[in-house]
Amino acid sequence: MKPPILIIIMATIMTGTMIVMLSSHWLLIWIGFEMNMLAVIPILMKKYNPRAMEASTKYFLTQATASMLLMMGVTINLLYSGQWVISKISNPIASTMMTTALTMKLGLSPFHFWVPEVTQGITLMSGMILLTWQKIAPMSVLYQISPSINTNLLMLMALASVLVGGWGGLNQTQLRKIMAYSSIAHMGWMAAIITYNPTMMILNLTLYILMTLSTFMLFMLNSSTTTLSLSHMWNKFPLVTSMILILMLSLGGLPPLSGFIPKWMIIQELTKNNMIIIPTLMAITALLNLYFYLRLTYNTALTMFPSTNNMKMKWQFEYTKKATLLPPLIITSTMLLPLTPMLSVLD
Repeated sequence: MKPPILIIIMATIMTGTMIVMLSSHWLLIWIGFEMNMLAVIPILMKKYNPRAMEASTKYFLTQATASMLLMMGVTINLLYSGQWVISKISNPIASTMMTTALTMKLGLSPFHFWVPEVTQGITLMSGMILLTWQKIAPMSVLYQISPSINTNLLMLMALASVLVGGWGGLNQTQLRKIMAYSSIAHMGWMAAIITYNPTMMILNLTLYILMTLSTFMLFMLNSSTTTLSLSHMWNKFPLVTSMILILMLSLGGLPPLSGFIPKWMIIQELTKNNMIIIPTLMAITALLNLYFYLRLTYNTALTMFPSTNNMKMKWQFEYTKKATLLPPLIITSTMLLPLTPMLSVLD
């Protein structure tokens, strides 16, 4: 893809997301979603092959269906309230349809089927955009309509997403599919808290984006797409293997790392709202995610591929890829736990 075209497409994606985030009018929000969706499809098909085309078609069909549902919900709401304003949702059917459309755009269960398939069919860079930037717009709309969302429906979807995200990733060897199931599980945690404390959802989304960006950048560094290719990494980038280990544990939500903050605060907030069983179930199901993250760390850092490099002469090509943003991203993805008291003031 030529640079001027790429710049125009990326600008359209960003503009679409910004329109959705900054609008309080349903028609503008819908237009922003459409701009974003149509501009992302060339990015998904950047490296053209039949698999990428299939993934882009699946993405387009799902997102178009979600947009249609959203517009239908907005129209029903317009008939009842006579207003296009996002803050006024007077009809429960309209609210349910809007929530369903936005969860379909996010890939929450039971509308999660497109996420692993689409992510697997595209390049690592496109996958990174799909699993980070593309979550911002639907989440911002959910944040704005959170007072009128059906809490029981969203909590059911959240529980199902955390379960599917953990269960689906267990037998995967493809890194993009593992990251897709990880995304489904994280979206479940965000959906669980959004009606009780929307600010905490923003915190969770920010940390999830930071951790996912760091992980994808480390995968792109070595062009790793399978767990087998990760086991070759110790011979080329010994430091990167330890970084992937720490990042995976952070994604799993282990205590000394940044990934523990949202899980800790969400469980605390849910228990404050007299809920014991749901956070307990979510914490237990998160162990499934932790299992496949640990499997990745085992493949990366604790196993050695049966070929050692004892020669004095370097046999690899010189490394040419730039990793400018990686150091700050890795630091923020792993070392933010001491800031938790400051973050808890945001509630």
